[in-house]
Amino acid sequence: MDEILQQKLNVLKSYIKELGSLAVAYSGGVDSTFLIKVAYDVLGDKALAVTARSSTYPEREFNEAIKYIQEIGARHIAITSEELDVDGFSSNPIDRCYYCKKELFQKVWKVAKENGIDHIADGSNYDDLNDYRPGMKAAQELKVVSPLKFAKLTKKDIRALSKEMGLPTWNKPSFACLASRIPYGQLITREKLSMIDKAENFLIELGFRQLRVRHHGNIARIELGEKDYEKILNRDLMKKIAAKLKDIGFTYVTLDLEGYRTGSMNEVLKESTQYSRSIR
Repeated sequence: MDEILQQKLNVLKSYIKELGSLAVAYSGGVDSTFLIKVAYDVLGDKALAVTARSSTYPEREFNEAIKYIQEIGARHIAITSEELDVDGFSSNPIDRCYYCKKELFQKVWKVAKENGIDHIADGSNYDDLNDYRPGMKAAQELKVVSPLKFAKLTKKDIRALSKEMGLPTWNKPSFACLASRIPYGQLITREKLSMIDKAENFLIELGFRQLRVRHHGNIARIELGEKDYEKILNRDLMKKIAAKLKDIGFTYVTLDLEGYRTGSMNEVLKESTQYSRSIR
């Protein structure tokens, strides 16, 4: 293992050990799976994974999270955290994630206290400091720790360490909640979330890996990772995809020529004064 990477891992383990007990907001993604694995290795039964089910969290992701945590062996509790019932979330303001994370962390804290756990953590990594993350405000308010960020572990670091540990998530595509597919200011509804979920599931079933289906009213804008572009440039396949997504409820189906990129919905915010203030 790279010496710098080993040092970061040692910092992470020492930090978690000092906490004594830890409940991790666990989604089954690259970061939270790595974090609960290390926490369980260090703390044993004093480490707890807490997964929230909601309409913004696809069932396929929940099922994968269950599978991974069973392989790790850590204690796990599933809860319900329905963001659509939270005041301020459905209207989809640019700080939407603040309301979501606040609701989630409050519920994780409740589970932690009921199980004698003294701290709760999210899976934020060091790269997240350079992105627009309004959920960080909720984490600060509710005293949520971010061990990966503390150890200065980047996404690349976490993938490398996860691979070395044999975690199946080491090369798992990044995932964000389904609400992130809807432009800010446009109402978030269960119907829209269901359309997005069905469309993305269909593309995954076809073999595409890194993708997003962005919901622009009656338009579906498909973002694909670089490796998937050759695959989709097949006339028969494109017709099949268009037909399916129209059946799901979209009128027009488009392919984004820039491809998949994290936070593409934030591109409209770059000139926003509120956005500038939020990332400082």
